[in-house]
Amino acid sequence: MLIWKGKKYICPVEVTMDIIGKKWKVLILWHLNESTKRFSELKEVVPGISQKMLAQQLKEMEEDGIIKKTIYPEIPPKVEYSVTEFGKTLFPLLKSMNTWAETYLTERGDYSGDLCNKKC
Repeated sequence: MLIWKGKKYICPVEVTMDIIGKKWKVLILWHLNESTKRFSELKEVVPGISQKMLAQQLKEMEEDGIIKKTIYPEIPPKVEYSVTEFGKTLFPLLKSMNTWAETYLTERGDYSGDLCNKKC
């Protein structure tokens, strides 16, 4: 057993799921992998997420050290989000998850729409 942030875990996979397993985090990371984005750009590419939820998810990911928030001293303020070097280590995992899902859906043949890596 291990303890992280005051919570008990049976194995490290549980920690990973706590960090990226919430509904929107993987999609946010997937889109930040493409490029640095502003809040409004993320809101646009992650359909269905509320402003409050996006702000919360970004804050949690920043606290966990997988994304970085850069505030530029401009008027109006300019804020950008990017993936940290450590956060980039998640992308082989995310790509594997994407490949697995494509294979799963293709094998089952019970999906509709296009399998497109960019839109997620």
